[in-house]
Amino acid sequence: MSVSRRGFLGLVLAATACGSESRTTPTAAARNAWSFTDDRGRKIDLPARPTRVVAQVSAAATLWDFGVRPMAVFGPHRLESGAKDPEAGDIDIAKVQAIGNAWDEFNVERYIALRPEVLIAGMYLKNELWYVPAKSSAAIEQVAPTIGIQQENKAGDELIRRYEQLAVALGGAAQEQARARFVAAEKALVKAVGPKVLFCAASPDQFWVCDPRKFPDLQYLLSKGLDIVVPDRPDGYYETLSWENVDKYDADAIFLDARAQSMKASEVIAKPTWPKGAQVYPWRAEMRFSHQGYAVLLEELAANLAKVRLS
Repeated sequence: MSVSRRGFLGLVLAATACGSESRTTPTAAARNAWSFTDDRGRKIDLPARPTRVVAQVSAAATLWDFGVRPMAVFGPHRLESGAKDPEAGDIDIAKVQAIGNAWDEFNVERYIALRPEVLIAGMYLKNELWYVPAKSSAAIEQVAPTIGIQQENKAGDELIRRYEQLAVALGGAAQEQARARFVAAEKALVKAVGPKVLFCAASPDQFWVCDPRKFPDLQYLLSKGLDIVVPDRPDGYYETLSWENVDKYDADAIFLDARAQSMKASEVIAKPTWPKGAQVYPWRAEMRFSHQGYAVLLEELAANLAKVRLS
């Protein structure tokens, strides 16, 4: 059956149009594609937004505050008593899998069995994912893409914005009520600044004076006017002192690392060389980088600074 020249031309034009459309109209797969560039400069490309997310507990707690629900966590999230570690924030630890609860305890086999789509962790050292053991990093990288958020030399409020970007990309959302609480807590803190304070961590054998320029929360607090002791001879994040020299720096109050791995305040105060009458308050050294997390940190800090001022 012959086709008229006009009909043939119509068929050619239709075919051309279809071909052109197929080249210019995004496919469903392209529309659903997901990408994110982390702080190592790595671009992660996935066919769809990942839902099977595994995260270091501090990052997981931060994402949780923005509405993202990781399926599994690693790092300190459960105390010896079985209670939730404060580092886990508002995570419901009964609803997440665990692939490690301490340093160098990452269970690679369990991680593989979870079939993760992405792993997320902060980085305090360049390109080193927090709580991901170096000896297993190659095997872990082969399972799923990893996302690293650089936390060294970054202020806390800057990291809140960065984690919010990641959370939104993962399907979370800005939490306006938490943001308003954070703004109010920040204003209250600024009014409470005045006393000179020292941030530290302790073990039975050594005492570490923190360099506030190295820690995201302390760098942020410096920018808000808090008078924080800066050690003379820091080696990285701390200056290490013996207990005989624990009183090297004068401060109106001392904020002690409240994580499970640090000495408790009662143990520190019991040390024979501890300065008599020194006031000790908790330092939430790994508070999550969300408006909600930092609001809690600032509210507690402002309340404790008010006690110092009244003493």
